[in-house]
Amino acid sequence: MATVTEGTHKLPDGFEVYTKTWKSSPETARLLFLHGFSDHSNNYDDLFPYLQSRGVTIHAFDQRGWGRSVPSPSHRGLTGPTSQVMSDITSLLQPLLSSSDTTPVFLMGHSMGGAESLFYTSTDPDKLISQVRGTIALAPLIALHPSTRPNAMTVFMGRLAGRFLPSRKLINKLDPSFLSRDESKNQEWVADELNHDTGTLEGLAGMLDRGALLERGEVMLGPGKHEEGKSRVLVVHGSGDRINAVEGSRDWVERCGAEDKRFWELDGWYHNLHVEPEKEMFREGVAEWILERSKGDGKDQAKL
Repeated sequence: MATVTEGTHKLPDGFEVYTKTWKSSPETARLLFLHGFSDHSNNYDDLFPYLQSRGVTIHAFDQRGWGRSVPSPSHRGLTGPTSQVMSDITSLLQPLLSSSDTTPVFLMGHSMGGAESLFYTSTDPDKLISQVRGTIALAPLIALHPSTRPNAMTVFMGRLAGRFLPSRKLINKLDPSFLSRDESKNQEWVADELNHDTGTLEGLAGMLDRGALLERGEVMLGPGKHEEGKSRVLVVHGSGDRINAVEGSRDWVERCGAEDKRFWELDGWYHNLHVEPEKEMFREGVAEWILERSKGDGKDQAKL
């Protein structure tokens, strides 16, 4: 029987984050999901129940500083540096990698979380990726679109200030009209108080630095990283995205050394792919990619 459960997970430093699991039965695959900036795991009701219905169990959590993982307003945006973000991912991923359970595990993220999924997979900080079947990045923050990219001086001054005031709050408002071509979904996002647009100098610098390292090719996925000695990655991006530039994703996939790689560009689609008007095609494609690679040794399939 399929179920949906909420809970908490205690991170190594004692901080508790909100979790939500869409458990599939029967279960073909499991997936850890990383949400984006000014986002949280309950914003994906147009995607997760569908994947659950296809046999994919979703394990999602609100990253520290976001969503329901904010015990007080003073904690908004307190994500910590990149080392903290990577450690948090390990803490959530490790319990899914049981040696007694052969169900394939995938890592997927959107926007900020999409870049985190690629960064974590490529750097493999705690040597877990060899137990993960594949990685999926949705509209990842590799290169900001010119509509949202800050100028070089602003970035430099922000990094400089962040060294002395890492927890200093900074409101970074997203233009809701950039999110989806479905205006009703944009208004839902605006009305949700958990989408608080508040980062810290340290957190924002870390987010931009991770994207820059991916964009410059200094962090790149090589061959043989995932389970059974083969790298598998799917990157999906809309050509109409005015938050994160589609070119950054396209170039990264072209340069990466994964044996099984796919860049899926959706013509004219905006940033939040899971709530776009044609979302059925998108979520079916993602499900098929996961399910095809959950069979046997996950050999390269031409589908999608």
